[in-house]
Amino acid sequence: MKENSILIDNLKINYKIAGEGPAILILHGWGGSSDSWRKVLKILAKEKYKIIVPDLPGFGKSITPPIAWDVKAYSNFVFELTEKLGISQFLLLGHSFGGRIAIKFAKDYPEKIKKLILCDSAGIKQKWGLKEKIIFQLSKLGNAIFTPSPLTRLKDKSRNLFYIFLRNKDYFKADGTMKETVKKVLSEDLLPELSDIKTETLLIWGQKDKMVPLKYAYIFKENVPNSKLEILPKIGHSPHLEKPEKLSKIILNFLKE
Repeated sequence: MKENSILIDNLKINYKIAGEGPAILILHGWGGSSDSWRKVLKILAKEKYKIIVPDLPGFGKSITPPIAWDVKAYSNFVFELTEKLGISQFLLLGHSFGGRIAIKFAKDYPEKIKKLILCDSAGIKQKWGLKEKIIFQLSKLGNAIFTPSPLTRLKDKSRNLFYIFLRNKDYFKADGTMKETVKKVLSEDLLPELSDIKTETLLIWGQKDKMVPLKYAYIFKENVPNSKLEILPKIGHSPHLEKPEKLSKIILNFLKE
């Protein structure tokens, strides 16, 4: 396994690469990096595949963009990366936030993808229940209260608490530009775009996923035309960390079909 860097849109991008053969591009989740896919990368590389796992801009060792990006910007980044690496076609795997990017990429550049894997993918805007609606109204009230200049510095703290209550710790952990990126990414609902995915697609979902619950897997299955669903019993949001061998086996079986 090698670790290299490449310049994309004036951003120094770090990526890991291993193996020789048909290419598999893996897009990690929010807060993750190529490091979290080391085990899967090594297993797949031994099976005569070329595995590429970039640190997405703003994560790992890659540089953060100077302005907030939306999902489209990340999709364009993936296109530029594959062009520079000389990868004309590949299997694309997106996990969680990486799944959002993979959905957008599959719609924008279908000719580039041989097969698509969405693993515990984000992308469908979750509906708020009564609790979340109450918290949102309270946050609006808090926003009005904290607007006067002496209290302005408390405004960001109240916003952070709102996102924590919504189980969105990504916003709380993000800094600077990436905070705005979180907001842009979460505001986009990719559900209407799922029907535009024409590539053969495998949906892999942890039965115990609390970040993106299993019910969303069935929505994906219903809306992605040429798709099938593989549910992993007793596994949560990160199969690549919890059961890398099992996940790798499922990926390899899908490739060989």
